[in-house]
Amino acid sequence: MDAGGENLPMNDPRIIPCLDLREGRVVKGVQFSGLRDAGDPLERALHYAREGAAELFLLDIAATSAGRPLICNLLREISAATGLALTVGGGINSTAVIKEMLQSGAARVSMGSAVLESPALIEEGTALFGRSAIVVSIDARKADARQPGEKPRWEVYRGGGRHRTGRDAVEWACEAEQRGAGEILLNSMDADGTLQGYDLALLKAVTGAVSIPVIASGGAGRLEHLWQAFTTGGADAVLAASILHDGRFTIGEIRRYLAEKNSGKEK
Repeated sequence: MDAGGENLPMNDPRIIPCLDLREGRVVKGVQFSGLRDAGDPLERALHYAREGAAELFLLDIAATSAGRPLICNLLREISAATGLALTVGGGINSTAVIKEMLQSGAARVSMGSAVLESPALIEEGTALFGRSAIVVSIDARKADARQPGEKPRWEVYRGGGRHRTGRDAVEWACEAEQRGAGEILLNSMDADGTLQGYDLALLKAVTGAVSIPVIASGGAGRLEHLWQAFTTGGADAVLAASILHDGRFTIGEIRRYLAEKNSGKEK
């Protein structure tokens, strides 16, 4: 789709705040490193609920089995206090853990490394909890060209972006859909935290290959970046962290901007 072209159905665009969690605190970094403290998760969640968010992602980037009670307690607290539809990710590696998260207040779970190692977990989770409960998270970085003129490729990484897998991101997204994933969370490692915009080429490649919704993640710094993700990139939703955490824009301001762009009234 052309970013400057036809209007889009943006009456209720999905703007999803994302809280990266470490030991019960919100953190933020750049390209998956250089983490800094960004506040209390319950306070953040309440703030975004007041701003009009309908969904919230909670990604436990240092998840361990020992720390699972902490994330479960947070889920219960945030769900009870806000009523937001919560998606939780990090350390979810079995149907038992999926069940635990859903029973603790999550509407969906997001899985990355675990389903790369055991793709059948997608099918098992879908069979037990329904397709809408399963999100597959893909951390991707642009790969070096193997020969001149080769079209762009992106490699999937696991373990919080620490380990290469050799897997093609577009091919993996297609397989995840075939196995029953209800949605793809597409994280650009190159763009993450840079505020320079989403990786539109990556986003367009994946949205053009799958029919399930794709959530764009990594790089939003200006309002036009969000518009581009929906239009040029074909995203069904956008994940936003720094652009919201740092107070650059509110969810209301983002919605008004997108509505004005969509109606052609932007000045």
